Amino acid sequence: KKEQPVEYYNTQMGSELLTSTQEFSSITQQMVQQIEGEIKLDMPTINLNSDASVLATVPEVVEALESCAITWQKLISAALEEQLKRVPQGNGPLAEIDFWRERHAALSGLTEQTKLPGVEKVLAILQEAESECSKDLQAVLSDLRKHHVEALDNARFLSTLERYLKNLTHGTGFDVVLDTIPLLMNALRMVWVISRHYNKDERMVPLMERIAWEISTRVCKAVDLHTLFKEDRAAAKKKIAEGKSTLEQWKKSYLAVRAQIEASGREQHWEFDRKRLFGKTDYMASICQDLYDILQVVEEFYNIFGSELKAVTGDPKRIDDLLRRVDRLTSPMEELTFDPFSIKSTHDWKLIMGEFRTEVSVIEEEAKNFIDESFKTLRSAEAAFDMLLNFRHIRSRETINKQMMMKFNDVLDQYCKEVENVKQIFVQNLKDPPLFKNHPPVAGAIYWSRSLFYRIKHTIIRFQEVEDLLTSERGKEVKQMYLKVAKRMKEYEDQKYGHWTEGTEQMLPLLLRKPLLMVASATEEPLTTEKRVQFIVNFPPRLQEIITETKYMEQLGFPVPEIARNVALQEDKYIGYTNGLKTMLDHYHNLMGTLSEAETKLLDDHIKELWRVFRSGHRRLNWNSLGIGDFTIQCKQAIRKFESLVHQIHINSGIISDKLLLIESTNLFKFPLPKNGDELPNMKDFFVYVKGEREKDTELMVRNYTAIPKSLTKVEGRVANSKSGKSPKLASYYAYWENRIYQVLTELILKNLRAFNEAVLANVPLFQIEAVLSPPEIILQPNANKIDKMMTQCIQDCVEVTKHFVRWMHGTCIECPPQHVEDEVITFSFYSDISQNPLIIEQAALITQNVHKLLASLSKYLNQWKRYHLLWELNKDITIEKFAAKKPACVTFDEKLQFYMKIAQEVTQQPLIKDEQFIRLHMGPLVYMVKENARDWMISLGKLLNESARQELFSLQEEIEVGVLSSSCPMQLVQSSR
Repeated sequence: KKEQPVEYYNTQMGSELLTSTQEFSSITQQMVQQIEGEIKLDMPTINLNSDASVLATVPEVVEALESCAITWQKLISAALEEQLKRVPQGNGPLAEIDFWRERHAALSGLTEQTKLPGVEKVLAILQEAESECSKDLQAVLSDLRKHHVEALDNARFLSTLERYLKNLTHGTGFDVVLDTIPLLMNALRMVWVISRHYNKDERMVPLMERIAWEISTRVCKAVDLHTLFKEDRAAAKKKIAEGKSTLEQWKKSYLAVRAQIEASGREQHWEFDRKRLFGKTDYMASICQDLYDILQVVEEFYNIFGSELKAVTGDPKRIDDLLRRVDRLTSPMEELTFDPFSIKSTHDWKLIMGEFRTEVSVIEEEAKNFIDESFKTLRSAEAAFDMLLNFRHIRSRETINKQMMMKFNDVLDQYCKEVENVKQIFVQNLKDPPLFKNHPPVAGAIYWSRSLFYRIKHTIIRFQEVEDLLTSERGKEVKQMYLKVAKRMKEYEDQKYGHWTEGTEQMLPLLLRKPLLMVASATEEPLTTEKRVQFIVNFPPRLQEIITETKYMEQLGFPVPEIARNVALQEDKYIGYTNGLKTMLDHYHNLMGTLSEAETKLLDDHIKELWRVFRSGHRRLNWNSLGIGDFTIQCKQAIRKFESLVHQIHINSGIISDKLLLIESTNLFKFPLPKNGDELPNMKDFFVYVKGEREKDTELMVRNYTAIPKSLTKVEGRVANSKSGKSPKLASYYAYWENRIYQVLTELILKNLRAFNEAVLANVPLFQIEAVLSPPEIILQPNANKIDKMMTQCIQDCVEVTKHFVRWMHGTCIECPPQHVEDEVITFSFYSDISQNPLIIEQAALITQNVHKLLASLSKYLNQWKRYHLLWELNKDITIEKFAAKKPACVTFDEKLQFYMKIAQEVTQQPLIKDEQFIRLHMGPLVYMVKENARDWMISLGKLLNESARQELFSLQEEIEVGVLSSSCPMQLVQSSR
């Protein structure tokens, strides 16, 4: 017995565990049957304690025992008959094992009961009495014992096969079944040799037939045609191959054991009905072979119509169409309506396979035609050649493979086209060859030429892998064509190399004598100032090109001039020098870029001192010099020293700029906040507040201004080693900052005037005035002239702030002392220049113009109140007298009173506040005066009406006294007065 793998035993253990529950149930049932028995032999009720010879003489006892014996005989005979009628339940071999176990269990109970003392006593009495029933019962008991021994013997021997049969039935894969079949066949041989009952054809053949059925069933379940062709092709082929091997292993193992039996000469030969044992499995093996062939054909077609054929032919659509036809080859197998593994379906299966082979032939012809057409228009000779070589090793359709092998001449034709195309590219680009990135001109051109050469050389070298390909007539023509083009490319390379060698030997010494630095201008303008001067690292591009050419030439295998090799070996050193010089010059140029024109003039001597250090780099040192590194270090030290000086100047410049920024950002028009909610200050308080705040801010600005010379003297100390404030070296620097101060003050005044103008135009009132009645006019309080005067004075005060900034003496940063001119003390300040600035004059005029417009608008608004002018322009006493002289009626008095009352009400309803831009106009005083005038008129008219009514009343009284009743107006007047 060969050694089995661990997986094999694990599989066996798994199979045994799967049926453990069934075994337990079967064993329990057998034990119950053995202990109790399905049929129970009832004992007679008479007393059998006496001796058998004595009891045999008692007729009543014998008669009772004979009746009992007849009953036992019938029961045992019925039980045997029933057991002999039973057959195994199932088609598998395990069913036969269960069958014998169940018979053994059933007969064991009866057999054990016959061995009981009571049964033996009955048999002994009947034998002693020489009863006929005793002979019949003994015959039945003998038959029972024979069948019981047979069942026991068969159950024992078949149990030795159980482990293998379980693997056969429940094993997880074909590998378990394949390993089990030889072991099972050897076990069957042992049963055949040893068993007393399974050494005959009528017992062994059915058992082996059941085993064959189990194997066939396993293969049928595994190979499901409805899903087989949807699986991975390799996995499906493996499954079919394993199934076929399993089916063949059954017959192979049988024949091997049969041969061993025959060779031994001592055992009974196996001469079984092979059709019963192997008819089904042999047929299924042939079907498996057909299925395997189908998958193999599909795989071979896929091997042909792969990516390589698509790349070579350039017609992927047609290839995909052929592949779709290949995929449809398996459709009939997936849609079968019959069982292909059934021998009854042999005819139907042969029809399916016939159609399959016909379609395969059609696809093969189509593929051959396609290949013939495609090889006339190849895309790449080498790719086609590789594909043809691959087809020698790839399993594909034999007819297509032969067709492929006949296409080498087409490959040669394609190669000729490629050589001609390369020749055309070479000729067209000789004067200006396309270069790879970073390739120098000469070596790049040679690389380009060689790349074209290798393109055709590589293919023709591949052709040598096929014998006689280049020795044929067509092959010789192709080879000559290739050699002609290759020779021309070689001549081109030699020419390029020769010209480069000659030029390099002449040019290189001159390039190495170039100075390290070159002076240039930062702009196209002349070098008039130090700021425009720039230094450039004078490493000739031609020198770098020669170094690169040298390296590539050596890579190409050309010998290079010794001087060029030496320079190329020092490339890292030159790169280090160049990077060091560039870093140093970048530092210098960045530092110079931070300087203003004034600072450049200020540091003129220091810059020229720095240039003296640079001078040796652009006059004396060249690329052959040994002191390049030392020169770079000296330059860096000088630049760091100069940078320290520039840093100190920038610190002081920053301090001055901060002070100027504070001055420039000062607000000269700070407005008071409203008091008690929305109550605004009057005009006088407003301008007094603005003036007071401006004086405070002016004092702070002057302090910042007077601190500027202190910072300038620090710069003077660093640059000129003095702190006098009047060094001639800093004259232009003082002038620069004085100009900056002028610009800041100008911007200060202009920005504040613009902000004030915006406040004038904004609809936010800043102060309030009143409208009053000053007969005969309605006027503003304060009046428009005073408002205009105070606004003008506020603007003038803003500009006169610059009087506090005293100018410096020429060429210094010292304030100019007051000058006595014709008994007048004059202080030179920025006011004289700033006050004449056109922008400031224009902005001041614009503010005044906007104020005039606003005052005109307010006056226009007040003119609307002149519609009440008669209230104060007419002489009230004279007008009343004239009205009384007309002796008006009561209705007329009523109309007049209603008129003045309406005026009083109308005036009261007018808004008391009018906000116009930056001014709030209080209308309360005017409203009050107009209302009071209307009241005065009403009072005067009331007095007149009262006097008139009194006179009329007195007249009426006199008429009553004389008896005259008047119904005229006086009565109405009385009623009206009431």
